[in-house]
Amino acid sequence: MIHKIAPSILAADFANLQKDIEMVNESEADWFHIDIMDGVFVPNISFGFPVMKAINKHAQKPLDVHLMIVNPDQYIQQCADVGAKVITVHYEACTHLHRTLAAIREAGCLAGVALNPHTPVHLLNDVFKEIDLVCLMSVNPGFGGQSFIENTYSKLQQLKNICEMKNHTPYMEVDGGVNLDNYQKLLECGANVLVAGSAVFASSNPVETILALKQ
Repeated sequence: MIHKIAPSILAADFANLQKDIEMVNESEADWFHIDIMDGVFVPNISFGFPVMKAINKHAQKPLDVHLMIVNPDQYIQQCADVGAKVITVHYEACTHLHRTLAAIREAGCLAGVALNPHTPVHLLNDVFKEIDLVCLMSVNPGFGGQSFIENTYSKLQQLKNICEMKNHTPYMEVDGGVNLDNYQKLLECGANVLVAGSAVFASSNPVETILALKQ
């Protein structure tokens, strides 16, 4: 599987959002990664569905929506209605994860599960074949620009082992602190979707940075 690059819109220039969206459209990026935060599950608030709808209006690539919120079930259909192609919920936020994953698929989207840095991958064993994407948080969720947590490499290896054991290969996404210094090792460990925020939008040439991450 050729790996995908998903620039994180959380790191974009919100005063020039359309310009940054058009940059991603013209780049070698594959998805738009959109973090929705509620100030409860994580200590930050990002943006809601009106902004997501505006992004979808200009985006020419799929929206990879990451719900960092409590009670994500009540917003699944709304996410799908404003353009989400992938909806990822947090294991730590879902009381009935199997039902949540089924609801995402019923809404016509790929179903993703995100794990915080302290959450072991084996907890997904019983629902693994219902998952289309596993997102390993390589920083503590809530803020961009954090330092990469080195234990992520080990978790990727563990996730890869589960894929082989279960004979099921969801996307293996890494989110947080991904940059030109660590992306190759992440790919070697099994990652095939890289979320990059500051590494892209804070670079002097985002299009070239995306291309470098893609190669």
